[in-house]
Amino acid sequence: MLLTADLTGIQLDWVNGVLGADVSDKALPFMADRDKLGNGNIGSWRAHLNAMVTIIEQNLTSALIMEDDIDWDVRIKSQMYDFARSSQALLQPLSSNPSAYADPTFPSPSDTTATQENLYFDRLPSTVPPSVSPYGDGWDVLWVGHCNDGFFWGNPYPNSQHKPKGQVLHLNDRTVPENHYININRDDPRSTYPDHTRVVQHMMGGVCTFAYAVSHAGARAILYEMTQNFDRAFDNMLADFCDGIHGREYHLCLSILPQLFVVHRAAGKVSGDSDINNIAEGEVREEGWSPMLRWSARKNVKKLLRGETDFVDQFPDGSE
Repeated sequence: MLLTADLTGIQLDWVNGVLGADVSDKALPFMADRDKLGNGNIGSWRAHLNAMVTIIEQNLTSALIMEDDIDWDVRIKSQMYDFARSSQALLQPLSSNPSAYADPTFPSPSDTTATQENLYFDRLPSTVPPSVSPYGDGWDVLWVGHCNDGFFWGNPYPNSQHKPKGQVLHLNDRTVPENHYININRDDPRSTYPDHTRVVQHMMGGVCTFAYAVSHAGARAILYEMTQNFDRAFDNMLADFCDGIHGREYHLCLSILPQLFVVHRAAGKVSGDSDINNIAEGEVREEGWSPMLRWSARKNVKKLLRGETDFVDQFPDGSE
């Protein structure tokens, strides 16, 4: 991961993983059930909270937190730049009318009148420049690496009427594979958007914390919320944090699909894929791969080392 990051212009700081068995029962929130949660979830929870502590102690404006088996596209910096343009369009007031937003359902959607407003990346409106973050002001979490966002493909959640509905559609984004390569947990995008479409919207029903950015305010809120009640896996609690359900307050979270950061499925023993889920020993993956990334950075390490630019495309157009 360090090598991949260095080759793509990313500098990493490390937060150590934590063994759940090393977390004392006295250090768990009241009513946390070790037997129900399991040591894997307890260790994950403690490590993520340690990252929040680091953000607060170092007074960081924001930080991107990645799990240690993550991959991204060689073009990640330009992708994040595009994401910033999209998030600003959803979060910043209009330059022409600073009391209004391009998304009429933001920041206060109405249960009866809120309608989905599609914004298109190639003609985004002019907005007031953000004062703090290039991704816009006021956000708590940017969930850029996940394994599902239920809001994008039909939104089955009953509290969704309380979410802003605006989407930014980036059509003809050639860093996105064709739809038949895209694997979404709950819903199929192929009947919703054309090939090579990336979508930015408010997060709903997130799963998996492969990579997520938090603002300083978001880190404070997560540290508070996740120590008051620890009853689920960390990613499920972060989804509740973003959705404002299961006793948690609503917070401002944006997401992107297809996601920009994914788990790299390394060559070798499949049992090495997870420390939380039990995977049977014996199965071997002959070749590593990364879902939904065209120019996987990990798959292109040798080419990056040699200064080559004819990158391996995992999902070339028109291939089966």
